[in-house]
Amino acid sequence: MTDVPSIRRLVKKQSMPMALEVVVHRFLLPTSISPNSFKNPKKLRFLRYPFIKGSEGGPVLHFNEKNDLRVQAGWFPGFGEKKTELPEIVEAGDPVLHEAAREVEIDEIGSERVEKVIDDMIAVMRKAPGVGLAAPQIGVPLKIIVLEDTKEYISYASKREIEAQDRRPFDLLVILNPKLKKKSDKTALFFEGCLSVDGFRGVVERHLEVEVTGLGRDGKPIRIDAKGWQARILQHECDHLDGTIYVDKIVPRTFRTVKNLQLPLPAGCPKVGVR
Repeated sequence: MTDVPSIRRLVKKQSMPMALEVVVHRFLLPTSISPNSFKNPKKLRFLRYPFIKGSEGGPVLHFNEKNDLRVQAGWFPGFGEKKTELPEIVEAGDPVLHEAAREVEIDEIGSERVEKVIDDMIAVMRKAPGVGLAAPQIGVPLKIIVLEDTKEYISYASKREIEAQDRRPFDLLVILNPKLKKKSDKTALFFEGCLSVDGFRGVVERHLEVEVTGLGRDGKPIRIDAKGWQARILQHECDHLDGTIYVDKIVPRTFRTVKNLQLPLPAGCPKVGVR
């Protein structure tokens, strides 16, 4: 939900405690193919995942702010296949972040193309660095999430925050077509952020315990029983697959810039922590 380097800069500049979250969401929306793109090479972004089908099995079409047509249906002739850099983040407002993703079909699992999407997701998450990513955040409307929390990431939070969040390290998880359900009615409120809305935070209420079922990248069924911070990460990532970002769920009047994260909440706002 926020990138570790920005936290480091903030701490160095303001000598304040580390922020609460390190969940990161970074992904690339498909290429904008328009005449204007050729005038400005920086605006030319190549299709990385030409196999993604629309709801009727056809190509996925997007329009940008200038109504330039973006077609996710094949490599741009003579260019795309040579591009090797990792995807960039898709920012809030782009349709791919606000529409439901589709499930990965059984015959797609293990394919070279789906494997590339997963590998890119993992690489981008670790490069950020972050603890979670959803496929729509690289412009891929598929139900795939990856998450991982390490001792290093956790070390950036204070001991008090770690205990309050019930946060523990866990190994890399890759989940296709995840289905989430709550395991109790108990909830907690903590600040969340997202690089699709970079530089801001807001308090979100989440369930403390959840169960997630789905498929691993090998196609075998998996089940995760999670609580505390891992449960929050899973809920945050699964929201992305439904076209929901955290700002759609924030507690009113808690939205703020990163530099104001430590300032008190307005009167009448619920207290941060377990309810």
